[in-house]
Amino acid sequence: MDEKTREQFWPALPFAEWSETCATLHMWTQIVGKIRLVQTPWINHSWHVTLYVTARGLTTSPIPHGLHAFEIDFDFIDHELHIKKSDGARRALKLQPQPVAAFYEAVMKALNTLELPVKIDMLPNEVENPIRFDEDKEHRSYDAEYANRFWRVLVQADRVFKDFRSRFCGKCSPVHFFWGSFDLAVTRFSGRPAPRHPGGIPHLPDQVTREAYSQEVSSLGFWPGSAAAPIPLFYSYAYPEPPGFSEAKVQPAASSYNAKMREFILPYDAVRTATSPDDVLLDFAQSTYDAASKLAQWDRAALKEIKPVLHSPSAQS
Repeated sequence: MDEKTREQFWPALPFAEWSETCATLHMWTQIVGKIRLVQTPWINHSWHVTLYVTARGLTTSPIPHGLHAFEIDFDFIDHELHIKKSDGARRALKLQPQPVAAFYEAVMKALNTLELPVKIDMLPNEVENPIRFDEDKEHRSYDAEYANRFWRVLVQADRVFKDFRSRFCGKCSPVHFFWGSFDLAVTRFSGRPAPRHPGGIPHLPDQVTREAYSQEVSSLGFWPGSAAAPIPLFYSYAYPEPPGFSEAKVQPAASSYNAKMREFILPYDAVRTATSPDDVLLDFAQSTYDAASKLAQWDRAALKEIKPVLHSPSAQS
């Protein structure tokens, strides 16, 4: 892969360069995600709250509102937020430097104008020292270049994760973006119940966490970093973690087990600078899943990987 192609599809994403934008965007996605949350019927493991990667950004997908439906899309190319209603009405808001409180007010005003009133819980989830959305004037940065880079990384991670997901015939989550933890993830399930999760995630009800981890899982994801761990990385963990997991030999060599996070991590830069980023990331995904599923004695024969089904020719002659 030449350098021009690498920068186009696997751009550099040094956390220090966009940390303030990342923190602001985290709050903006929480506001949009909570709108989907309050309007959508509950689905196991909180799959009803997530956002999804699109060809231009992130979307809620259609959200019910009475007999109508609407969706909210982040566009990280034109840097706009689009709210589209099933009757054809729509609103566009500019993504630009502004306090979270101003973003919240603008989104709610647009929804009310579209006759889509929504009330959400005002405290962010899964963050320390949360600030109410309508009072948050601290987070106000938006660097369009880095927002676009972040989305471009998500596009590649989403593409490779979907390839990895397609190989598994057991229960598996969609590839989706969790706005609470601010990461893209895909999760495989063993089909067996898991021990009760201890909970304790900041500003997230324990019953939500315990339902999310009510079954044995092996999860793969991408996380852009935070102030506490300022490095973008891919991760893989098992719940419950089987004995010997932390000592497992996984690929590639750049990956390692992080005892604090209790997961294997692979720095994003080790993927983006590889000759074949796809192969490196798939090796990490496969080897960490193999370690988790073998050590936990999953029924791997029943969950064996499947070969892609070729598209059949048209029945029309």
